[in-house]
Amino acid sequence: MIRALTGFSTRNAWKVIAVWSVVGVLLALVGQTLIYRVTQTQTGDFLPRTYDSAAALKIAEEEFGEKPDANTVTLLVARSDGKPLTAADQRRIGERAEDLGERRVTMPEDEDAGPVEFLREDHSQTPRLSPGMVAPDRTFELVSVKLTGNSSDPGLQDVFRVLRDDAEAAFGRIDMRTGFTGGIADTVDTTDAEENASKITGILTFGLIVLLNVLVFRSVLAAIVPLIAVAVIGGAAAGVVVGCALLTGVKVDASTPQLINVVLLGIGIDYFLFLLFRFREQLRARPEQHRRDAAAEATGRVGTAITSAALTIVAAFATLGVASFGQFRVLGPAIAVSVLVMLLASLTLMPALLAVTGRKMFWPSRSLRRTPEEGSAGRFGALVARRPLTLVLASVALLGALAAGMTGIKMNYGQSGGPDDTRAARTSAEISRALPAGVSDPTTVYVTAEDGAELTRADTDGLARALTRVKGVGKVGATTFDKDHDAARIDVYLSADPQSQQARDLVTGPVRSTVAEHKPDGAEAHVGGTPAIFADVSDAVDKDLRVVFPVAAVLIALILFLLLRSLLAPVILMISVGLGFAATLGASTLVFQHLLDKPGVDFTLPLVLFLFVVALGTDYNILISDRIREEMEHPGPARPAVARAVRHTAPAIATAGLVLAGSFGSLAVSSSPGTRQIGFGTALGIMLSAFVLSVVLVPALAALLGRGIWWPIRPGRSGRHSAARNTTGAGPGPSQADPAWGDPAWGDPVRAGHVPPPPGDWQVRE
Repeated sequence: MIRALTGFSTRNAWKVIAVWSVVGVLLALVGQTLIYRVTQTQTGDFLPRTYDSAAALKIAEEEFGEKPDANTVTLLVARSDGKPLTAADQRRIGERAEDLGERRVTMPEDEDAGPVEFLREDHSQTPRLSPGMVAPDRTFELVSVKLTGNSSDPGLQDVFRVLRDDAEAAFGRIDMRTGFTGGIADTVDTTDAEENASKITGILTFGLIVLLNVLVFRSVLAAIVPLIAVAVIGGAAAGVVVGCALLTGVKVDASTPQLINVVLLGIGIDYFLFLLFRFREQLRARPEQHRRDAAAEATGRVGTAITSAALTIVAAFATLGVASFGQFRVLGPAIAVSVLVMLLASLTLMPALLAVTGRKMFWPSRSLRRTPEEGSAGRFGALVARRPLTLVLASVALLGALAAGMTGIKMNYGQSGGPDDTRAARTSAEISRALPAGVSDPTTVYVTAEDGAELTRADTDGLARALTRVKGVGKVGATTFDKDHDAARIDVYLSADPQSQQARDLVTGPVRSTVAEHKPDGAEAHVGGTPAIFADVSDAVDKDLRVVFPVAAVLIALILFLLLRSLLAPVILMISVGLGFAATLGASTLVFQHLLDKPGVDFTLPLVLFLFVVALGTDYNILISDRIREEMEHPGPARPAVARAVRHTAPAIATAGLVLAGSFGSLAVSSSPGTRQIGFGTALGIMLSAFVLSVVLVPALAALLGRGIWWPIRPGRSGRHSAARNTTGAGPGPSQADPAWGDPAWGDPVRAGHVPPPPGDWQVRE
C-alpha cells in the first residue's frame, strides 16, 4: 500500500503538489483564525466534575453567573504623590471606576487581518468593575475588573491594552496612577516583554535547520524545500485539528498549538531528511534511473520505517485519550491527528517534490558524480562493529548516571516564574507588601443548600468564623448569596502565594477539613480557587501516569513487533528507550530542582518526556533497526552489516536529531516555566536518543547478538534474499559474487579494521 501511494504521488507529482499547496494554505488560514475559539486557559475546566474544585467551578457558573472564559484582573489605584488616600480620593476612584464600567471597549483596527477577516471574533465588550480592598496604610485601593474571552487570544489582549490605556488616562486626570496584575494582565505584559526574544528564537531555529541542511547536502534546495513543505503541512494539520475540535465541541489547552508546531516542524524535517538521504543514495547507485522512478524507489524503501515511526507517535499520544485530566486527554489526540497529517504528506507531497526536482534538489553540490569517501560515519560504524561490548557498557553507564538524578524528584504544580520586571509583576509585588499574598487570587468556599432550601447569614457565620481561625488564612471576606439565597460564597485570602505548595497544602488540609466540619447542616460545601484546583490536578495526574505509561508502552511494543518481525529486537529497543527516558528525566531534575533550586519539575514533564522521548526516540531506533535488518539480509558476517547500516544511517539520524532538538530547544525561552522545562528536557532526550541510543547502543547490541537479534526469523542466512532483490530490480544490494562479503579468503573485514563498500551496482553509495 505504501509503495502504491508513493508511486501514485511520483507519477502525478505536479497535481499532488498543487492540491497540497491549495488545501494547506486554506486550512492554515482558517486554523490560525479560529484556533482561539477551541482553546481555553482555565486549568480547572480540564478536571472531571468529581473533583472538589471542579464542583466549586460548576457552582460559580450556575449560581453566581461566572462565565467559564471570565478573566479577572486586579486594578491598583494610588495617588501620584504617594500620599495616603483620603475619603474624597476614594469617592473619585469610585466615580471613575463606575464610568469605566459603563464604557464599551472596542477592538482596534487590524490592518493585517487578511482575507479571513470575516472569521475573526469581535471581543469588544463592556468590562465589569467592582470596588475591592483598601490597603491598611491607605496607600492604594484595589478594583476588580472582569473581561470575557480567551486570554491567549490576541484579539482579547488588544481589548485589554485599550482598557489599560483608558484607565491610565481616566485616573491620570485626577492625579492617580494605576497598575494591573493577574490573569490577562500578566499574559499581555509577558507577551510584550518576550516578543523580540520569541522572534529571534524563531529565526535562529529556522537558521539552524537551513545551516545543517546546507552543511550536509551542500545544496540550496535541500535546505529550503523541506522548510517550505513542512510549513504548508503544519498549517494544514493545525487547520484539521481546529476543524475536529469545532465539530466535536472539544476545547484544547492554550499551549497545544505551540507544541503541535514544534512537533510537526521537528518530525517533518526528520522525515524529509530520511527521504533525502535515501534519495541521494539511490541517485548515486543508479545514475541512469529516471528521477521519478528514483523518488518512488527511495520513498518506498524508507516509507515503511517512516510509517512505523509516525504510527508509534500516534499510538503513544492516543493513549492520552484515556486520561482523566482533560488537558492530557485532548493534547494526545490533537498531536496524534497532526502526526497523521504529516505522515500522509510524507508519503505523497514529499515524494512528489523529489520526483519534480530530481538531481536539482542537490544543486550546486557535485557529490552525486563521485564516490563518497568513507568519512567519520564509516569509521564510527567500523568501531561499533569492532568494539560493541565496550560501547554498550559506556552507553549504559552514561544513561545510568543521568537517571540517578531522579533521586528525590518532586512535582511542581505552580505557574509562577515569568519575568519579574513587567508592570504586572511590579504591581503584584506592591500589593503583596501591604495585603495577604492571595488577595488578588482568593480561595473560594461555596455552600449550597439541599432541596432548594434557603440559606441565611446565620447558617454561614459559623463557617466564616472557623475559617478565620485557620493558621495561614490572612483574611476572610464577607459572605455573598446568590439571588435565590440557596447558595453562598465566602472568599478566603491566604497568606501564602496561591501558586505555592504551601497554599496547596493549606487548602487540602486545614481549609477543607474546616469546611467539612463547620458547613451548615443539610448543605454541601466545596473549595475552589487556584490552590484547590492544582491540588486536584496533582491527584488526577498521579492517577493518569499509572495508566498511560503501561498502555503507551504496550502499543509501541506492538508496533515494533509488527515492523521488525522479531520478538527480541522490540524488547531491546523498548529497554533502550526506557533508559533514555530515565536519563532525560534524571538530568532535568538535576538541572531544575537541584542546580536552579526550583520547587520541583513541572507536573507535566514526566508524562510529556515519556511520550516525546519514547515515541520520537523510537523513530531513530526504527530507522537504524530497519537498515540493520536490510543489511543483514545480504550474505556475509553480521558485524559488517551493522557497520554498513551505521555508515549509511548515522548521518541522517545525527542531522535529524540536531534539527528536532533545536526545534524543542526553542521552547526553552518561553515565558512559561513548565514550557521551558519541556523544551530543555525534550531537546536533551532527543539528543540522547539520536547520539547514544540509535547510533551507539542499539547497533552495538546488534553487533553483539548478530542475526540472533531478529529471533525467531533470522535474515540473510543464505544468499537467496540478496539474489532475489537484485534480479527483481528492487534496488541496490551487494552482489552474491562480491568477494568482500562472500569469500572467506577476505576474512573478517571488521577485525581487519576496514569495512569495504560492496562493488557492482552498490559501489556508489552514500
